[in-house]
Amino acid sequence: MRKILHADCDCFYAAVEMRDDPSLNTVPLAIGGRAEQRGVVATCNYPARTFGIHSAMSMAQAVRLCPHLHILPPDFDRYRKVSARIQKIFHELTPLVEPLSLDEAYLDVSDIDRFRGSATWMARWLKQRVHEHTGITISIGVAPNKFLAKIASDWDKPDGLFVIPPDQANRFIQDLPIDKLHGVGPATAEKLHNMSIRTCSDLQQQPLARLLEHFGKFGARLHELSRGIDERPVLLERERKSISVETTFDRDLATLDECRTALAPLLARLEERIERHGRPAIQKLFVKVRFDDFSLASFEIAGTQPVADHFRSLLENAWQRSARPVRLLGVGVRLVPPEAGRQMHLFDDQNRSFEERLN
Repeated sequence: MRKILHADCDCFYAAVEMRDDPSLNTVPLAIGGRAEQRGVVATCNYPARTFGIHSAMSMAQAVRLCPHLHILPPDFDRYRKVSARIQKIFHELTPLVEPLSLDEAYLDVSDIDRFRGSATWMARWLKQRVHEHTGITISIGVAPNKFLAKIASDWDKPDGLFVIPPDQANRFIQDLPIDKLHGVGPATAEKLHNMSIRTCSDLQQQPLARLLEHFGKFGARLHELSRGIDERPVLLERERKSISVETTFDRDLATLDECRTALAPLLARLEERIERHGRPAIQKLFVKVRFDDFSLASFEIAGTQPVADHFRSLLENAWQRSARPVRLLGVGVRLVPPEAGRQMHLFDDQNRSFEERLN
């Protein structure tokens, strides 16, 4: 039986700012771009959340909800330094750490003998040590797999510790709302609700064949998660699937020509980012356009190089979808999965062996 921890810093960016300026502790605080520049809330502290503010909300809406909201621009260099110290503490406990972002990670402590092998005691030690050395509080979920551990870490925020023992996992899952399942967004949740499925208990009653019929291969994932099944290991290196850049404009781009002009600096930034990641193998190119009514259009094509003409063609296709003023434009590349490269090497080896036998 595995023992997995999911550690999640509480409102991390805001927590760093409040640690360094305690006068911010009791005022509604949001980290992100300015409202007049169409900024978005990256995170906010708990006083701000009482007004209904949350991450990914437009800063303009956040200010409407809380006119006296204190807004700070993000300082990612400072956040990365704090994150590195926290990650170092995680590695003091176990080498099996999978960072998800600057402020969260999975830890596999299945084979750790310290603290008499108690994952709960390990979690308590982590919380105390991180706070002592960084001044940041973390919430930790303890469970037999990644899916349950992530849900548990969010169960008792902030500064929480929630444990789901293996023998209680099924009882915990029974009443879990289906929108708590990974991959179940608003559209999927609505579809499940229309099928009279609102909890994992309801989902467990559905035949696998029916879930596959309605949701394709994701139906098999729903079938597993509703039973608390998640065999994903903690990965020391996360696989990068894409590289992209995007910009939300201060003023809507009214014409296709304006969008074409805005495309050039985005492609330059994308090229820099691809270079920074060692020029990995590319299999697709894509463009994303968000219009002034917040509708989204995205197009992609096969391609191994970020050719500007291809992106311009994709942009024109996306623009034709709505032909409205554009508030956001993004470009990116999807990468060749590592297993594809491994498969090619396998075939190459087989072909060489066959040729050698012929000779």
